[in-house]
Amino acid sequence: MKTLSILSTKLSAWGLHLIGRGGSMPGSIGCKVDKNILTKLKFNGPVILVTGTNGKTSTANMITDLFQNAGYNVISNRKGDNLKAGIVTTLLTNCKLNGEIKANAVVLECDELNVRHILPFIPVTDFVVNNFFRDQLDRAREMEQLIDSIEKVLPDYKGRLILNANDPNVVRLNLVAKNATCSYFGMDENKYSVTTTKEASEGKFCPKCGARLEYSYYQYSHIGKFHCSKCDFKTPEMDVCLKNIDLDQETFTSDKVSFKSPYEGMYSMYNCAVVLNIAKNYGISVDCVKSVFSHAPQPAGRNETFKSNDQTCILNLVKNPTGANEVMKVIEKDDSNKTIVIVLNDREQDGTDVSWIYDTFFEKIMKDSTKEIICTGLRANDMALRIYYGGYKGPLSVVDTLDIAIKAALATKRTTYAIATYTALLPTRNAIKKEMGL
Repeated sequence: MKTLSILSTKLSAWGLHLIGRGGSMPGSIGCKVDKNILTKLKFNGPVILVTGTNGKTSTANMITDLFQNAGYNVISNRKGDNLKAGIVTTLLTNCKLNGEIKANAVVLECDELNVRHILPFIPVTDFVVNNFFRDQLDRAREMEQLIDSIEKVLPDYKGRLILNANDPNVVRLNLVAKNATCSYFGMDENKYSVTTTKEASEGKFCPKCGARLEYSYYQYSHIGKFHCSKCDFKTPEMDVCLKNIDLDQETFTSDKVSFKSPYEGMYSMYNCAVVLNIAKNYGISVDCVKSVFSHAPQPAGRNETFKSNDQTCILNLVKNPTGANEVMKVIEKDDSNKTIVIVLNDREQDGTDVSWIYDTFFEKIMKDSTKEIICTGLRANDMALRIYYGGYKGPLSVVDTLDIAIKAALATKRTTYAIATYTALLPTRNAIKKEMGL
């Protein structure tokens, strides 16, 4: 059954490639042929599993580059097929018929709800957890249920947990993973830290005793330095701690060495902290890390900038309040005159519950320099209502057609910021490139 599962996956992947398609269907076929196929694979070297609400793709891709720079032969689901079928596709198309993986390092991005389908069945050496935020409530349900699904598979895990020390909902995993070793990454207090916050905060209560958590400072949302008001649960000592944060220059230090983040925003620096943690654990040089940061590709929809003649358009993906709030902060820093297009969809991949827009501080972009806001997408009217309730005084419009919305925004000749949900991202990107002749 093992050989047949691997062969059927390889053949279906090859067939899809011939017609210019990819996807996770080959892995689904492989699992139907042998439902236990993951347990029959042979791995040589590190197996890194990366999960969390925000930053999975960027983090996993940088870890992949890190091992490649260090001379490893690496396989990874770099394209982001992070559900079980996608991960099985990646592994089976990169193994021999006897089940031996043709690499000495494996890096896998994994959707939070799919951790339970992967972690117990392959020899994960390092399980990275970036953060937990409310996201796609209709699919993932409340965050407590999502975390519980991961906690249930951790008691038997004997590898290394690499955890965000500033997120109490991540740190709590060490309470159930009694057979694992823990390594922590995070960020020191800096000039951007605050002692109070109005942002959506899930980390309010101690997972150990239920008492209220108290914070010395917040970095963003519920990420910060915390301690329980009644028991010993608190921010642990960090193996990698970023200091001297400069969000204008996008620089920081770690162990007295200066680094430049490849991406904007404090939240992206946490992804860098993971890479430094992995490098430290595997004895990979600082030069390798710096090379990864300096050559990291800009992911689609993460401050992706398009320029043509006198036009500039910057595209950002938003999918939950915490990530959206960080995008708002990036836009808020730009004091130039701008037009903003917001594309809000509610398809299954976006999350059919769009109430998260009321937990996002769109007020941050309602400045005098924002000369116009255009709303489009399947839930354009809901988005326009949110902007109206936020007190925006400038021109606000609803446009039914995405192409027309982008054309109208670029016609203003101002810098245009396009903000799009998941299923709207590629169509928005295509509309921008079409209108700008790129």
